[in-house]
Amino acid sequence: MALRRLEQRDYSRGELVDHLVRRRGCERGVVDAVLDRFEAVGLVDDARFAALWAESRRRSRGLSGGAIARELRARHVSEEIIAGVLASFDPDGEAATAQELARSRVRTMRGLDRRVAYRRLAGFLARRGYGPSVAADAVARALDELPEDSEPSGRPGP
Repeated sequence: MALRRLEQRDYSRGELVDHLVRRRGCERGVVDAVLDRFEAVGLVDDARFAALWAESRRRSRGLSGGAIARELRARHVSEEIIAGVLASFDPDGEAATAQELARSRVRTMRGLDRRVAYRRLAGFLARRGYGPSVAADAVARALDELPEDSEPSGRPGP
């Protein structure tokens, strides 16, 4: 069962324990023994899993470090491993990622009132885990960089 699961994608040890013990009814001692062997041969590696997960989520969804940490906790990755993954993140890179997300999203807000566009962009970044100061800076810059002809107008939004 564990091997079939790992054929689909990498899983953390905690996810596998949860699946095998809680959902499939396997004995915890047997599961621990199997997963110990899997770790010894490199089939299960929480540090590798966390690094790959973080990179994938950052690249595909533009998530912040905080949002990625929450996802890793939900996948039963240890705090020590999460801290190591987050330490590899560049704080300037996180601000740049928020800026790029805001720039790409602001183009869809033509014709909206600037306040409405600001609120929607800030909410979009907040849902991806960016803090208020990072989001506010990214949104303000994205709105300021818009060309005059595509800037959100003074008209009220929908």
